[in-house]
Amino acid sequence: MRTNDAQMLVLTALADGPLHGYAVNTAIERMTGARLGRGSLSGALARLRGKGLIAYLDGDGRRRPIRLTEDGRAALGRELGALADVTGRLFETVVPDRIAYQERLAATDQVRAYKQILLDALDARPGQHVLDWGCGPGTDLDALARAVTARGRVLGIDHDPAMVREAAERARDLPGTRVLHADVHKLPLAADCADRVRAERLLQHLAEVPRALAEAHRVLRPGGRLVAAEPDWDTLAVDHPDLDIARAWTSHLADRIVRNPVIGRQLPRLAQQFGFDVRSVVPVTSVYREVRAADQVLGLHRNTERAVAAGYLSRRQAGDFLDHLARGPFLASVTLYVVTVEKP
Repeated sequence: MRTNDAQMLVLTALADGPLHGYAVNTAIERMTGARLGRGSLSGALARLRGKGLIAYLDGDGRRRPIRLTEDGRAALGRELGALADVTGRLFETVVPDRIAYQERLAATDQVRAYKQILLDALDARPGQHVLDWGCGPGTDLDALARAVTARGRVLGIDHDPAMVREAAERARDLPGTRVLHADVHKLPLAADCADRVRAERLLQHLAEVPRALAEAHRVLRPGGRLVAAEPDWDTLAVDHPDLDIARAWTSHLADRIVRNPVIGRQLPRLAQQFGFDVRSVVPVTSVYREVRAADQVLGLHRNTERAVAAGYLSRRQAGDFLDHLARGPFLASVTLYVVTVEKP
């Protein structure tokens, strides 16, 4: 029995006590947002009765109440237990620690791939001054410090005090490297002070991207370079047999979860408006074939619950979505753009 099929829905509707057929469908509609068709309901009732999982009580015609048998209650318990076990093993159900999340992402093959492209595009050289905007826990400070050598300087910048503390610990052993608690919208730095600015998955979260780009233009020296790696969440695709469900899930993430969901595609145009010359735009598509790996990035269970609360999915659709992802095969993809711009 699948956790979201008609039989399972009937058993769940009867968990709190006997109901007649019409009331069963009303309870299912409350749970899922949709009623079963007449044929689906009658077929499910017939199959469940044949298995000995439900029984009819005395009553008048179609209004005879239906109850769970002991076998039916046991079957419901097993199915719910199996669903909880699958969910617990495959999906994170709580928001992970921010620092642990960033470090976990940095270790994935997909993120390592575009980090290297970003580092190559940055082309930081010995003796230069590099700003790492949104440095997080300092995952990339070491690579930047090695690029500029002891002759150069690296300044990690983040607005989160916990991230700053973690990054400062890492910077302690890196020559010429320090970390600043600051807002990239308004930096306590002199104009024309930096050779390179690095930003990775930062602009998608900013309140005012134009202000940040203006600030980047201000602090960069003429000939200085900004390289940003930013996703386009409208490109997110998750395979599911029901395209409406899949599109509703991805639309919710782009509409409600990310502040600037399509900044990856917008960045070249916006940078040009603020006086930068666009040197290159490199698309990097991450493909996930394993549900656990995708869940670590996409928060599949958490964001499904949010999609239900926001009205993008019914409870029944959410169950169908997660059930399919858990049973596989799985495929998801999203494209990120590495954009390189220079101050004339």
